[in-house]
Amino acid sequence: MRALFLLPLVFAFPVFAQDGPSFDCAKAESAAEKFVCGDAALAGLDRRLSEVFSAAVSVAAGLDAGADEAAGTLKAMQRGWIKGRDECWKASDERACVETAYLTREAELVATWMLEEPFAEAAWQCEGNPANEVYVMYFDTELPSIRVEYGDGIEAMWQTPAGSGARYDGSFGRYFWEHQGEAAFVWDQGAEQSCKLVAG
Repeated sequence: MRALFLLPLVFAFPVFAQDGPSFDCAKAESAAEKFVCGDAALAGLDRRLSEVFSAAVSVAAGLDAGADEAAGTLKAMQRGWIKGRDECWKASDERACVETAYLTREAELVATWMLEEPFAEAAWQCEGNPANEVYVMYFDTELPSIRVEYGDGIEAMWQTPAGSGARYDGSFGRYFWEHQGEAAFVWDQGAEQSCKLVAG
């Protein structure tokens, strides 16, 4: 079932003159922040994510109901994301970890808050039941992402490596793995469903 509160928003990202990240490198504390300050490409990702996050907060603040709660939750989740990014010093490839953290968060925000128009949409029927439908929107983020609407729930997912087809992973073990008009779909942890493309 498609959600009734979709808020499409085409967001034009501005061109930045500075080369550094969105934060003051003189105040950088974590290893990840210092790493970003010394890498022009990562600094660019940080600036871009800052704009994406600001756009998401604007959408949340403009909701007809629950705006304050939504914006507050979004900011809390961003603080949690920063803590997760700052754990990248433990990774064997710190740069790859930091880059993936930024791209994943960007994909999640764009798909969750509809910050750009999807380039494709599709309906999938699961377990041969017409009432058991998954609706998927596809976004052209740098790390490809989708917005999955299932029942009354919404989940943003981002592409992860797969041997064949396209696999997208979300939180709590959820994933959508499609290949040639068929898909494996997990919403409730561990319960995989078989789905077929019916429209798109």
